[in-house]
Amino acid sequence: MSFSGQVKRELMHLQPERSCCQLSELSALTQCCASLVLRGGGRMSVVYQVENIALAKRIFLLLKARLNIIPTIEYTFSPRFGGRRICMLTVPESDSRKLLVNVRMLRQSESGDVLRSLPRSAISKRCCRNAYLRGAFLGAGSILAPDKGYHLEFVASSSERAGAIKYVLEKCDLHLADTVRRGNTVLYAKRGDDVVSLLGMMGANQALMDMENARITRESRNQANRAANCDQANTMKQISAAQKQADAIMLYRENPALPLPEDLQELANLRLEYMEASLEQLGEMMHPKLTKSGVNHRMRKLIKFIDDQTKLQQGE
Repeated sequence: MSFSGQVKRELMHLQPERSCCQLSELSALTQCCASLVLRGGGRMSVVYQVENIALAKRIFLLLKARLNIIPTIEYTFSPRFGGRRICMLTVPESDSRKLLVNVRMLRQSESGDVLRSLPRSAISKRCCRNAYLRGAFLGAGSILAPDKGYHLEFVASSSERAGAIKYVLEKCDLHLADTVRRGNTVLYAKRGDDVVSLLGMMGANQALMDMENARITRESRNQANRAANCDQANTMKQISAAQKQADAIMLYRENPALPLPEDLQELANLRLEYMEASLEQLGEMMHPKLTKSGVNHRMRKLIKFIDDQTKLQQGE
């Protein structure tokens, strides 16, 4: 099962107990999963189409518990992806208007019916905002596996439906980017903090822990890689410096202007013999021993002596 499937399965074990939260989740599911079938003469039916049987059951129970509506259930096959089974829940004509009015997708007025707004509770109450986002994710959401990165998105079939989800997200101080993909409006989050916040709001605590564990693992791996790269860079720098020092010493020995002073001669011999040794290691081999700082100072003195003598020779 994909990580998205695991998150949705976890969310479907959560049962909204408050009637306002039931209505908020039902509103999101209606906007994401339902379509309006016009039958002429002002008659209409709301039809939910979902591939997940557990989600179809959840919608059925929400309709029954909150609005006392019992939809009919039938199955059909979609030609996409080799013929997936689609569960269709059809709300009776007599109850469809009642449903749309309650989820604020239809408002009755003297001049006629007006579409559409959000339930007030889905905006004003934190628990209902969370329920709305949970319903939106169940109906139109997906999330990338935590070991592959951060990406959570909502896919809406229209800009109006995307606008409703975006409005609730902004009430939660979450600002998702949007794009258009194959005619659908997609709201997506790619920041780890936003993804984790959304999982927490929806109530997917196990998924949130998995995401945090993956984030810790990824950060530890990145730190280890940075440390390894730093060590490698330092080693290459050390080798390069040692090679330049050895080249200068060997070139001077081929045509010395003056013999190297005794203290510099010892360091020059050690550098030629132990090319891979660090300054600290060279200091341990000297008599008397020197600190890394002392060896560095003497090495600078050695290279300066060679440079000065070389310049004198070239001047002559």
